[in-house]
Amino acid sequence: MYSLPRNAQIWLPGYFRSCLKARNRKPPKRVWVTIADHFEPLRGGASLAEGLGRIAPWRRLWPEIAARHRDSLDGPAVYTFFYPQEEYHPALLEPLAEMAEQSIADVEVHIHHDGEGEKNFVDRISGFIEALYERHRLLRKQDGRIKFGFIHGNWALDNSLPSGRWCGLNNEISLLRAAGCYADFTLPSAPSPAQTRIVNTIYWATDDPSRPKSHDRGAPLLPGGKQTGDLLMIPGPLALNGSSRKYGLVPRLETGELAAGNPVTSQRVRLWLHHAPRIGDDVFLKLFSHGAKEDNCQALLQRDLDAMLRFLKEECIRLRASLRYVSAWAMRNAVLAA
Repeated sequence: MYSLPRNAQIWLPGYFRSCLKARNRKPPKRVWVTIADHFEPLRGGASLAEGLGRIAPWRRLWPEIAARHRDSLDGPAVYTFFYPQEEYHPALLEPLAEMAEQSIADVEVHIHHDGEGEKNFVDRISGFIEALYERHRLLRKQDGRIKFGFIHGNWALDNSLPSGRWCGLNNEISLLRAAGCYADFTLPSAPSPAQTRIVNTIYWATDDPSRPKSHDRGAPLLPGGKQTGDLLMIPGPLALNGSSRKYGLVPRLETGELAAGNPVTSQRVRLWLHHAPRIGDDVFLKLFSHGAKEDNCQALLQRDLDAMLRFLKEECIRLRASLRYVSAWAMRNAVLAA
């Protein structure tokens, strides 16, 4: 018996539309790649010592991996750690800041919250970005304001879960814009019901403070198009992988996740590049992981990151496309330039 992944009715029509748009499209000239890690070293109530132990392999091995893989401009691979505000401890940020100084990593903002109210959310975000900027030399200022990229915990951006859990703010998009958020990297979130109808498209979301999930609709970015909206949405690829089936029946849902249970293959890389958002001649591939988990950490650092970067380079050579490894911030700049 054949069935689709959970909550497919939300995103499947948009997915089919994106597939039609991708048909007979010319190969891209540039492929931009960013890895956005929901990096949670204290998840599960871990102690500070356990958190430091989860970060240590990244500090030791990621510089070696980044040095082995160069893009078409001879730049190293770059990894962006979206660090959760609720797990802040100076000692946990310093190893990440050291890699950021080497231009092989960056740190942005991740947060989990559950109905604590608008003031609590604003205070937490503002205090966290100030600590990252002032104490750890992270983030950056533009027009005199600290800017940050964002991933929402539990996928629940703008109160997008039907239960209302893990957010509680219908005006969260407006609050993020006011706080200095330059782009959101939460999506895709399928099979969660927080997934939006828009898939495989970079777009501007405009907030409706009276309703949840305002980013369910938006204005796609087009070459030479006007930049308008409250929050720039930069999603990763969302696809059905017919070559990989769960339990032998259901096509595996492809979301660009790097995880121990789903090894990187050349076939997955081709699928990513086919379905990733595109603006003109530029493909923007955002991948994600939960790299602080022990099983994922081991799989990524000892297997998947090397394989993924190698497959990406081989595929870009086949496509005759320029490969660019970038942080989340640099991807946002490339998106607006496109």
